[in-house]
Amino acid sequence: MTVLVDMWAYLTDGGNWSGSGGMLQLLGQQLLLTVTALLVAVAVGLPVALWLGHLGRGGFLAINISNVGRAVPTFALLALLVTADFPGTDTLGPYGRAGLATLIALTLFALPPIITNAYVAVREVPADVVQAATGMGMSGRQRFFRVELPLALPLVVSGVRLALVQVWATATIAALVAGPGLGRVITDGFFRTDYGKGLAGAVVVAVVALVLEGLAALVQRAVRPVPAGPAAGAAGRVEEPDGHGHASSAPGVTASSA
Repeated sequence: MTVLVDMWAYLTDGGNWSGSGGMLQLLGQQLLLTVTALLVAVAVGLPVALWLGHLGRGGFLAINISNVGRAVPTFALLALLVTADFPGTDTLGPYGRAGLATLIALTLFALPPIITNAYVAVREVPADVVQAATGMGMSGRQRFFRVELPLALPLVVSGVRLALVQVWATATIAALVAGPGLGRVITDGFFRTDYGKGLAGAVVVAVVALVLEGLAALVQRAVRPVPAGPAAGAAGRVEEPDGHGHASSAPGVTASSA
């Protein structure tokens, strides 16, 4: 009970939030680490996974290579990186001491859910929809951008959402190599047996994780295709003239994907 009181006292003390080394500054540093690592992982992994899903081959190899990151603990990878000649422990601008090593470790940690979800999302687009788009004369590029990607987008965003929360929580390991972020509050608190301080840092990390999860869930909901009712479906289908001069509908392909 005393630890909880100490934690509350630390969180409600404005001096702990402001100034150099304050909670707000450390929170901003950890957000910067998280967002940068996530953007790099998205830029590297997403195009490859989407394209392999579109081609329908090579995904097994890509997924298994990316999943190697699941088998190697992120802290163990970080320890190897900081003890090597490169990237080592050099300071990298706002990313702090061992900034490049931390970013590499976090980026590799973010890749598996992004690659797996993106590949599976494209592969699970209904075959009849893809066949209908092909029958309408769409090229492979048109079929991907107009049909496959819009339908796969919710699951793709789900992978990014999972990676975001995981990387945010894991970014606290930067403190173990004297890097920035809220991990410094946690490690310093427990090192000095100031458990209230350590727990306060952990609570802030948990609360921000919930906020990020909620925001990502809203984005995922926003990109989800709106189910069309019978009337809307009839109005939204693309009509092609048949051989007798009548309009025929391509099943499963709506006007937005034409």
